[in-house]
Amino acid sequence: MDVEVVRAKYTALGPMLNERSRRLWAATEARALGHGGIALVERATGISRSTIQRGLAELEVPEALDPERVRRPGGGRKRVVENDPSVLSDLDALVEPTTSGAPDAPLRWTSRSVRRLSDELGALGHDISYPVVASLLRESGYSLQANRKSHEGASHPDRDAQFRYLNECVQTQQARAEPVISVDTKKKELVGDFKNPGREWRPKGQPERVRVHDFILPDRGKAVPYGVYDLTRDEGWVSIGIDHDTGSFAVRSIARWWQVMGQPAYPHATSVLITADAGGSNGSRLRLWKWELQRLANETGLSLSVCHFPPGTSKWNKIEHRLFSHISMNWRGKPLTSLAVIVSLIGATTTRKGLRVRSEIDHGSYPQGIKITDTQMATLNLERHAFHGDWNYSIHPTQDI
Repeated sequence: MDVEVVRAKYTALGPMLNERSRRLWAATEARALGHGGIALVERATGISRSTIQRGLAELEVPEALDPERVRRPGGGRKRVVENDPSVLSDLDALVEPTTSGAPDAPLRWTSRSVRRLSDELGALGHDISYPVVASLLRESGYSLQANRKSHEGASHPDRDAQFRYLNECVQTQQARAEPVISVDTKKKELVGDFKNPGREWRPKGQPERVRVHDFILPDRGKAVPYGVYDLTRDEGWVSIGIDHDTGSFAVRSIARWWQVMGQPAYPHATSVLITADAGGSNGSRLRLWKWELQRLANETGLSLSVCHFPPGTSKWNKIEHRLFSHISMNWRGKPLTSLAVIVSLIGATTTRKGLRVRSEIDHGSYPQGIKITDTQMATLNLERHAFHGDWNYSIHPTQDI
């Protein structure tokens, strides 16, 4: 038997052997070969002479072998924490410097990767590799985690009362079979072959090629999606603006929803309840928003009531998780190469519960900086509700504007 035969046997068996079985197999082969067997097995397998000799010694006393043990008692390299007990406390001080009383620790404002932690521990006199650092972190209860949005800032004292009032208004409006809509502006989107988060099924190895940098294309610009969601009918309307997100654009989007979807669904409606965020183009303090609502009320003959969510609670707006989230899921991984593509993807958005969405491009111009004077505001037929009239109000039709 030559070296090649032993090497072939070891190549076939090696991946299935543990430390002890490898040692005993090598010893068995060496003993079968007789004189020179140890040297030949060492050359063929790379297993050291001392390991083969230890296996031969174990074969001489088989009853001393523990079938459950791979290594002999006390064998193997000692754990880092056994040889260097202070490494754990130093590691904890680097990962959580503020809780360890060291706010100026070197990694307080840096990326705390396991490689960087290993280097910092080395500077403190510890001999430790980055895989061992990762293992110690897991054993100590650490894991890789992303940020979680949970801090909403100062809460308005009437926040819960406003939620209750808003809910009562919605239920009353729906009980009268009158429309209730939730409105908001979705995140502005660059138009062009830009990366869109998410993945979609494509032939293997053929991802869609997009631009490396997200610099706006002057000839395509940005898309400004303003949404209107009907809470009762589970229907949505999205106007895709190409100009500024202003109060005029917001109300124009509501007007288009009423013309295309609202009026056919509610032919006998006399009022519309609008639930909206406290800021943005439909903000509770925005004069242009109220001015445009008055014009819409005059055109349609509808009384338009508005209930705003308290500041800092926009995530509770129904349109966010009943319409916008489904649009984002529908176009994930698809570059928004043109306005037509955006309209098509929004219009194709559905859910198992029956959501329907319509969309169109709004080519209108909506300049910023339009001022509504005190005199103009005085002409509004605006009725503030008894509870928080700054957040809850109704605008009734008039012929004075």
